[in-house]
Amino acid sequence: MKKIEAIIKPFKLEDVKDALVEAGIEGMTVSEVKGYGRQQGHSELYRGAEYIVEFIPKIKIEIVVSSDEYLNLALDAIKKHAKTGKIGDGKIFVSDITKTIRIRTEEEDADAL
Repeated sequence: MKKIEAIIKPFKLEDVKDALVEAGIEGMTVSEVKGYGRQQGHSELYRGAEYIVEFIPKIKIEIVVSSDEYLNLALDAIKKHAKTGKIGDGKIFVSDITKTIRIRTEEEDADAL
């Protein structure tokens, strides 16, 4: 099993979600996060005062898949639908999952997904 963590631009969430569901991946966790990377911050004016926005709002999607087939489907969907070609498109991280348990039924590993 693999865990995919994707950090994307907020306005790309619906496109990515729809592509993942179309690929057969229905379970995901979505969080609003803020980050700082190459995109850097920017300054904004608010009521005549300038202030620096250092952390940029992003969306974090977390998915656990049971096989390499689903891993590749998910990665392709995210890469294709989150890309704008501009700085700040985000990152995808993949890590191993050693154990999964569904609390309600106590099913484990692939059965728990």
